[in-house]
Amino acid sequence: MSNLRVSPNPVEDLAGQLEIAARESVAARGRFSLALSGGSTPRALYELLATPDWKSRFEWEQCDVFFGDERAVAPDDALSNFKMASEALLRHVPARVHRMEGERVDLGSAARDYETRLRALGGPLDVVLLGLGDDGHTASLFPHSPQLNEVEGWVTATPIAPMEPRVRRLTLSFPAINAARKVWFLVSGVGKAERVAEVLDGPRDVERLPSQGVAPQNGELVWFLDEEAARDVSR
Repeated sequence: MSNLRVSPNPVEDLAGQLEIAARESVAARGRFSLALSGGSTPRALYELLATPDWKSRFEWEQCDVFFGDERAVAPDDALSNFKMASEALLRHVPARVHRMEGERVDLGSAARDYETRLRALGGPLDVVLLGLGDDGHTASLFPHSPQLNEVEGWVTATPIAPMEPRVRRLTLSFPAINAARKVWFLVSGVGKAERVAEVLDGPRDVERLPSQGVAPQNGELVWFLDEEAARDVSR
């Protein structure tokens, strides 16, 4: 069962919960691990966290920042999730940043190397941030893609994406996402309302709606929504 948090400002709501999660993780394990997502709504979150008030609330030196997915582009390319997150947040805080090397010719090797980094944590990610695509995808897990059937690997290289930009990707797989202690979707706007309701209330069909495959084994699943995105959801 998903936990819904509907508020006028889901970005600020999520930031507050992130502060709590980071503090608890550092106290319990001496570090906090977070996987970032791409997109315009997450960018607003990262820009908020980079403001002086919010930046001071985190022990960034104890934070390991990973990525949920990346496009097969150079890190300074305009399409890069790393570039977006760096401009919005990461260049402003002293976190340990682990980027996906989407520029590598051998994406399969890049995926294996990134999985090695993740497993070196010695445990699951503390928080994985996700968004929801118009087609129901999340991270770079697209409808009817072979990556939906991965049952062991934590990171995988995808074929050319079925949507713009039509490039290959690196992405966390369901095993990595569903092993996390907390998995949080951040979605806003009326344009996502129908798809949010379909994912949360509709028949389960992960091949068509990959976001339905997000089901943490032992952790929590929370959807941070504004009223517009939550408009059609049963509550």
